[in-house]
Amino acid sequence: MAEKIVPETTSKSSIEEYGEATAQPSNYLAKLDLRLIPILGVTYTILFLDRTNIANARIEGLEAGLNMPSNGYATCLWIFYIPFVLVEVPSNMIMSLPRVRPNIFLGINMLILGVLSTCQGLTASYGGMLALRFLIGIFEATLPAGAAYLICEYYTRKEASLRFAMFFTFGVLGPCISGLLAYGIRNMNGIQGKEGWRWIFILEGIFTIIMSFLVCILVPDFPERTTILSSAEKAHLLAKLRADKGDQKLSIKSVNWLLACWVSGRVGWRFPFVLMGILIVMCGWIIQIAYSEKLAVAIGLRYFSLFLMSAGTFLQMAMTTAWMTNNLRGRASIAVGTAMILGLGNCANFIASNVFFTTERPYYPTGFRTGLGITMAGAIICITYVGVLVVHNKKLDKKRREGKASEDDQVEYRYQY
Repeated sequence: MAEKIVPETTSKSSIEEYGEATAQPSNYLAKLDLRLIPILGVTYTILFLDRTNIANARIEGLEAGLNMPSNGYATCLWIFYIPFVLVEVPSNMIMSLPRVRPNIFLGINMLILGVLSTCQGLTASYGGMLALRFLIGIFEATLPAGAAYLICEYYTRKEASLRFAMFFTFGVLGPCISGLLAYGIRNMNGIQGKEGWRWIFILEGIFTIIMSFLVCILVPDFPERTTILSSAEKAHLLAKLRADKGDQKLSIKSVNWLLACWVSGRVGWRFPFVLMGILIVMCGWIIQIAYSEKLAVAIGLRYFSLFLMSAGTFLQMAMTTAWMTNNLRGRASIAVGTAMILGLGNCANFIASNVFFTTERPYYPTGFRTGLGITMAGAIICITYVGVLVVHNKKLDKKRREGKASEDDQVEYRYQY
């Protein structure tokens, strides 16, 4: 379904203001893409490197090197996600404050993250590793939510989905190259008297530190303060954004917390794509469950199921993030909504780190059944909530026909699905 740059939910004043700036001064959209997506995408890749390097370190002897208990590795995983989930919302609220500059905020957090990641390779105890994992969760939480928030601020609802897809694609690169890097770094075992698993943390942490300085230099400010566009380009961008989203007011008191956190989008037909992603993931889980039942499932088919789960998951990540952020009004709402959808999504890691029991390997029936159950629950919730949105829109349309409601504003407007 084609989307309009100036939707029916835009106020007349915004449309008129946008009309004065419809003569686009240049193709600055490509300029924004080249300046925003690569640097923010690379930070997302590095975050996945820092997040997955513990699995590679485990292969190289992490557990034995720190004398971990039997559940020590699982504890290192879930303790990371406690602050990661809790910090994303306050982090984005801080980033949305008028005096905060995104490049400095994200750059400093990434610098601290790199230092902590490096220290994982220097710790001498299991307790020290747990403390570092907890602290890493705090500072890593600020980066993906902040990056997604900044992307949302620069693009209209029609433009945002493709940019979110590109952004999340960078995240896929992390696990792709993490194993290759770890394989090469393992050959450093014994250098300076340090085991190979320590060098995995040290070198990847140093790389994160280096990238933090590039983030400080290359990441732009919010649109109204940006210096990467000419004055004419910036004026056109701001008018276009106001016409598409309305005035971006920073009013924490006006955030409709419950509704904003669960409403998943504002642009066109997002729901069918989200549901398609869910169905693709379900196919992947079903194949793995068939394997857990010790049926004759070929290795190639099992491997294909991993592609299904990955493809469906990242499709949902891009669509739900764009769907939700474009269904919000005001900078405070977008800041909270972006952080909450990513934070809630990462709650799955609490479950994943505790349902794949080593005693059940290599079939892991509990883990695979849990994954399918949660995916099916997601489908039910998604369908139910779309029904809620349909009812809301119909009631609002009726009020407008009766003259009891005005055009869309910061508080009351039609939702898209």
